Amino acid sequence: MLFRCILLIACLLAQVTPSFARPVHALTVYGEPPKYRAAFSYFDYVNPAAPKGGSFRRSSMESGSFDHLIPYVDKGTGVAQIQGWLYSPLAYRSLDEPYTVYGLVAQTMELAPDRTWLRFNLDPRARFDDGSAITAEDVKYTFELLNTQGSLSYRQRFADVDQVIVESPTQVRFTFKSADNRTLPLDIASLPVLPEHWWRTRDFASGGGFEAPLGSGPYRISAVDNGRSVTFERVKDWWARDLPVSRGLYNFDSLRLEFFADTDVSRQLLRAQGYDFNREFSATNYMTGYAGQALADGRLQREHLAPQAVQGTQGFVFNLHKPKFQDRRVRQALSLLWDFDWTNRQIMHGMYLRQRSFFSRSELAATQLPDADERSILQPLRGLVAPEVFDQVYQPPVTSGSGHIRPQQLQALELLEAAGWRPQGDQLVNAEGEPLHFTFLVDQKGFERLLLPFKRNLAQIGIGFDIRMVDSAQYTNRVRARDYDMIVTGYPVSPSPGAELLNYYSSQSADDPGSNNYMSLKDPAVDILLDGLVHASDRPTMVRYAHALDRVLQWGYYWISNYYPPGSSSVWWNRFGRPKIAPLFDVGIDTWWQVSATPLTTAQMREQHEASRHAGL
Repeated sequence: MLFRCILLIACLLAQVTPSFARPVHALTVYGEPPKYRAAFSYFDYVNPAAPKGGSFRRSSMESGSFDHLIPYVDKGTGVAQIQGWLYSPLAYRSLDEPYTVYGLVAQTMELAPDRTWLRFNLDPRARFDDGSAITAEDVKYTFELLNTQGSLSYRQRFADVDQVIVESPTQVRFTFKSADNRTLPLDIASLPVLPEHWWRTRDFASGGGFEAPLGSGPYRISAVDNGRSVTFERVKDWWARDLPVSRGLYNFDSLRLEFFADTDVSRQLLRAQGYDFNREFSATNYMTGYAGQALADGRLQREHLAPQAVQGTQGFVFNLHKPKFQDRRVRQALSLLWDFDWTNRQIMHGMYLRQRSFFSRSELAATQLPDADERSILQPLRGLVAPEVFDQVYQPPVTSGSGHIRPQQLQALELLEAAGWRPQGDQLVNAEGEPLHFTFLVDQKGFERLLLPFKRNLAQIGIGFDIRMVDSAQYTNRVRARDYDMIVTGYPVSPSPGAELLNYYSSQSADDPGSNNYMSLKDPAVDILLDGLVHASDRPTMVRYAHALDRVLQWGYYWISNYYPPGSSSVWWNRFGRPKIAPLFDVGIDTWWQVSATPLTTAQMREQHEASRHAGL
């Protein structure tokens, strides 16, 4: 009888006690070994001896102004650099691997052998800036806050989380509804940890305003000029400053983000040394806008950084809520009329490469015919997707570059006629006599010069086209209300994508104003492929689903693909040091350090490097 009781207790415990998992310092998507072993000292792409001190001022990645600080909500515009600078995540994502995270707030992590739960063992040294410990309760609070009041993307990404269980002050476990979402553990590990005791009394859902939040990262906010700039100061006694994941990073004592509504103003201020670093999005201005003695002698540097990094996608997207864009033949016809080859040659100095994929410059791009394994994925979708998906490789339209695109215009007219549009006077009209006319909404000055040749090509075959310029606040409101015909937008591309793609392309995000599904895309075939990609059991399967998804999006003509540069087009004043090995997947500003308080010529910087080398630094 005693034996039976012991056996029964053991069986009951087995039902409630998680299976054994080995604590690890890093997580990878498919269980492959991480690049850096448990006892590593620092990342290859840092200089562990980089001196601390100095300042760095850069333009923000967001255009326009910000109306609150935190970037975790859909309302308004926050400051993206809060993540990583102000708040420490559970684990740090390395910049030279497709997707690997190394423990930061979490000293170690335990993933169940059957991938049904994930435990974080918090570093007992982890602290917020007020000296209070970062606890498992803070982790649970953060997760629940982001999923109830944060951006829609969090709810989509973490839909497979079942429970968050606080097991002790330094131990928290996430249980999963499904073990199939391979990126889910890493996505959770990448979360910041917010202080519950601070945010409980603030309006998180509205962005928290301009009050500097209590942080836990390498920097704290020292000054805010509402909507214009944010200044960060280095936390010199930061609890994680000596960890391997932090060594050689976060070297500047002061960081300042400048926000500009006008890119011409930002360029002129950089030339006047109003700040240090600008990411340039105009090919003409990158090539000609900084010419002068400073560029010639090297005091001003210009370079395409991170040339091997996967580039984000960009295109003119159709709002599929609009009836005129719901016929694929109309979208295909319009895509024929944007002359990239002429635009790149005449306006963009031939600098850009044509976007042909939603995963450009990565192994996820569909650049060949589907193989047998991919065809087995696509075959059940026959009839739901364009027939070209099965037997053609998508190529964007190519022109002579002369500016004359009569063959493309004739092809477009044939497609439009088949879709029910016919000439009437100098217009194309449908059966109800309504003209084919649409408006492009934009908030970037200077973008019109890329659109005016498009307008000319459209007008020549009877299509009306207007360009509507609005300020950044109005643009944000109209985009969220899906109050536009067409906009230009971009999507980030990860070498190891997961549930974040639902936010861009899934039917469930199409009508949500907080989502980034700017096409308002509702395609059941896309939904099926997204599900397969997110739940792929290994990387080869994920890649096959990505190829299939790419083909369906390409041949759906949901956008007019744009272009991407041969790296991150960057301009900066030459007073900084950079590691010998650059990060593979990022520009890596956090690895830089100050060499001089004033810009140096190329010769002077070379002398500085020689002096440092002889000093053994």
